[in-house]
Amino acid sequence: MTAKAIAVDDQLMRILVLGGTVFLGRAVARQALAAGHDVTCAARGSSGEPIDGVRFVKVDRDDPDGLSGIDGEYDAMVDVARRPSHVRPAVGALAGRAGHVTFVSTGSVYSDISTPGQRVETAPIMEPAPPDFDDPAQDPDAYGRCKVTCEQLVTDAFGEDHVFLCRPGLIVGPEDPTGRFDYWVRRAARGGEILVPGTPDDLVQLVDVRDVAGWIIAAAEARLTGTYDAVSPPITRQEFMDALVEDGSTTTYVPQELLLEHEIEPWSGPRSLPLWLPLPEYAGFMSRDVTPSLEVGLQPRPLADTARDTAAALRDDTPSLGLTEAEETEILDAWHARSPKT
Repeated sequence: MTAKAIAVDDQLMRILVLGGTVFLGRAVARQALAAGHDVTCAARGSSGEPIDGVRFVKVDRDDPDGLSGIDGEYDAMVDVARRPSHVRPAVGALAGRAGHVTFVSTGSVYSDISTPGQRVETAPIMEPAPPDFDDPAQDPDAYGRCKVTCEQLVTDAFGEDHVFLCRPGLIVGPEDPTGRFDYWVRRAARGGEILVPGTPDDLVQLVDVRDVAGWIIAAAEARLTGTYDAVSPPITRQEFMDALVEDGSTTTYVPQELLLEHEIEPWSGPRSLPLWLPLPEYAGFMSRDVTPSLEVGLQPRPLADTARDTAAALRDDTPSLGLTEAEETEILDAWHARSPKT
């Protein structure tokens, strides 16, 4: 898809957010409202409450007619759906009623996750999901394939000249429901000897939810179209830890071979190290070249700011994942026993 940005006069817009009660959708609604726009959020409302000041329309996207309560036309629309069965009725009901459409896809649409430094315009993507395939939990590739299908449905319905396909990488920050980044914020706050996976030069790539949301609103205001990755430039694991760890703590890098030997899970879940992926199999997943996105307005904030604000917003009801203190001590002891000079 060819990118195109059309400059427009400053004006308040009517913005429809399909979702808007959880994490990114909520951040989009909050920033759109803060910019003075007229915001409507359409969601079930079962996963979270809409922010004060938006118009809330209760919808059920499992019902083919579930969007019937959304009336009128909108200057811009944002959709974060992952199920093709949710997108098909939406584009049917709303085609021709939105001047600019942002579909929030994912970096998981890319089929090559081992080649570092890829760009959006040349990186291969997965095949779309078959027509009867709708559940992103069915297999490891399902999420990406369903998002590819959703991208195609939105582009076919609204046209390339009206669609901004936004493909975020790992989104972190305040109100993150996954707890992945929270693990490292909590671990850094506890201090002491911190187990870090891999090597100091391994790459990490993520983005603050507020930066994605702000870019989505700016893209709608500027009528930006095209396909872009929404993630910060990669940083080293050492830079990542430096942004989190305070004086008095130490970091011990443990090779992935020992982690795998002790059945430590990558990325997420119990007995895991969040934000870690084995190399070289996943070397391309957190090393994307996002120069095109930076050139058209993505403005990532310093990671230390994200860590500070995440720490301030931590709650006790976030998911329990990562290593327990006992598990971390177990792996550190095994590493020191094997490499006593470290």
